[in-house]
Parts: sequence; structure tokens; C-alpha cells
Amino acid sequence: MHSWGAWDASWSWSLVLIAVTLTIHVTGIGGISNAIERLRTTLMRSRQYVGSTPTTIVAIVLVALALALLHGIESITWAVAYVHLGAFASPSDAVLYSVDSMTTRGSSGLEPVREWRMMGATEAGDGMLLFGISTAFLFYVMTRLWKTAYSSRT
Repeated sequence: MHSWGAWDASWSWSLVLIAVTLTIHVTGIGGISNAIERLRTTLMRSRQYVGSTPTTIVAIVLVALALALLHGIESITWAVAYVHLGAFASPSDAVLYSVDSMTTRGSSGLEPVREWRMMGATEAGDGMLLFGISTAFLFYVMTRLWKTAYSSRT
């Protein structure tokens, strides 16, 4: 029989980690946005062609890599919590399980100790939310870059 106290702790930790990872993500996206704007302003001032295809491709790739870095930091945040809580003894297992859960892949074969299993499911929900925010942001960046490229050609 499973105690409700363990479930309460699992849910509580999950909510805290979701709030932390959302804060990391939104802060990171703000930083990426500021960097893009500074770069655009610098290129405009130096009269370099902002809307060129190579510039657009490089910008999209850099934004995608920055978002991937954020997702990695967020997965590691969950993994640190797993080790701290005793859900996994091995940090490498905790990281693999976390990445597996956050991406909703779910086939690592790893399981946390019983009282922390709910965290894997809530991390999957967190991952879907974070990847959704990343997708929306990347779409926004791509749309804005393509609009700039198109308007500079007409």
C-alpha cells in the first residue's frame, strides 16, 4: 500500500520544479530575444545585409541551439532533484531518466524508487509545455526573420 504522504511530496516537488524550469525557460527566451535584437541593431548600424538567407539560417540555428541548451539545463535541474530526493542513486541514471521523461520518449527502462514515480509523469507534462513554448518562440523568430528578409527585397 502506498502512503499519501509520499504522493504529496512527489506532487509538491514536481510543482516546484515546474515553476523553476518555466522560470529558467522564460528568462532564457528573454535573453535570446535581447541578443537577437542587439545583433539586428548592430547589423543595421553597420549596414550589413540583415535579411540575407545565410544570416537568417545562422540566426535560426543559433536560436534552436540556445533553446536546446535551455532544455538541457532544465533536464539537469530535475535530475539533481531526483538524486537529492534519493529517487536515483546514480546522477547519470537521473539525467538519462530526466531527458527521457522531459522529451516524453519514455523508453530508458529506468524507474525511480516507488514514492517518486509520479515525478516522471509530471516532468513529461512540464517537457510538453516547455517544448511548446520553444516551438512557439522559434516560429515567432522565423516569421520575424522571414518578414525582414522579404521586406528588404521589395
